[in-house]
Amino acid sequence: MAGDDVVLLADGVLHAGALERPGRIVVRDGRVLAIGSPSTGDGGGTRARPERVSGIIAAGLVDMHAHGGGGANVGDVDRDPAVPLRVRSAHLAHGVTTQMASLVTDTPDRLLSQVSALRDHVVDGAFCGIHLEGPWLAVGRCGAHDPALLRAPTRREVSALLDAARGTIAMVTLAPELDGALDAIAMLVDNGIRVAFGHTDATAEQTRAAIDAGATVATHLFNGMPPMHHRTPGPVAVALADSRVTVELILDGHHVARDAAEVSRVVAGGRLALISDAMSAAAARDGRYRLGPHEVDVRDGVARVVGGNGSLAGSTLTLDAALARFAREHPVDLVAAHASASLIPARALGHPEWGEVTVGGAADLIVMNEQAQVLRVMSRGEWCDTARLGE
Repeated sequence: MAGDDVVLLADGVLHAGALERPGRIVVRDGRVLAIGSPSTGDGGGTRARPERVSGIIAAGLVDMHAHGGGGANVGDVDRDPAVPLRVRSAHLAHGVTTQMASLVTDTPDRLLSQVSALRDHVVDGAFCGIHLEGPWLAVGRCGAHDPALLRAPTRREVSALLDAARGTIAMVTLAPELDGALDAIAMLVDNGIRVAFGHTDATAEQTRAAIDAGATVATHLFNGMPPMHHRTPGPVAVALADSRVTVELILDGHHVARDAAEVSRVVAGGRLALISDAMSAAAARDGRYRLGPHEVDVRDGVARVVGGNGSLAGSTLTLDAALARFAREHPVDLVAAHASASLIPARALGHPEWGEVTVGGAADLIVMNEQAQVLRVMSRGEWCDTARLGE
């Protein structure tokens, strides 16, 4: 295909915050050469190959919080070199063209090993960055994290992880109320890393202090934090009210009730980012899995820690399913629904170009129908295997 222009003629193209019907995109060597209506003559020379696309072309999805999929967890990368390909293939087939590699709490030595092993996979583009969800979380809100391994951040451990990552850590989730948390936030922000607050018992005041220190994301809103009360609003209210904060939401029908999700949509608006928080069972079958040190049972697509309090252990969600649910269950148009799973998380990570179709940008695209269901996926100008769509 090198040197050939592929002219995609679609029912519509979503770009620049609007839906153009019908639409036309020209792709050359894995990048977008031109965008316009079918009547425009921009791009596409004598070697152009027209291709009719049934559906609406939009930017590929951006999952800023995912631990695994296709039967594999990214945390096992230091033990199994096949893990990155399995995880990426599983989510790419569901429209995720840009994906974070999220790690759960572990020992200091194991985290260093995982970060070191993931580093090259970020550099080569398999993942857009590493996300540390833990170990600096609250024991009382541990969820599926091992409470025995949770700890307060220290300058020494933060420095060691930054050294091991060599610039590939993109986001860190921590609990703002822990000793040393505000210093850690400042240190991480100074190194260009997005900081999120989550798995926390922080008060509203402690949450605001974290935001003032540079935190800009609320990790899976409502989950792993105290419920909002009108006299003790806590992190939920602060996250929704503060325009500096992007709020993550796991929209799988289990983690957050529809009405709570709708309140988030109404209040947060263009700050609501859908995530999968996927563990290894995403795009896989029910059964017994592991997440960090825990065994996890997946039944009817719901993942719970074996024993203990039976906490939800991430999800088996894929981001295309979250997008379709958002469009189906909430009064939101196609442009806004898609932004929640693409442009908004991309902006939260400091790279809006990942969530937009732009001339000169990578041809990382999806084809959707009017119900925001992903039908086809293109990565770097090549159509992908979407046999798993609809699972």
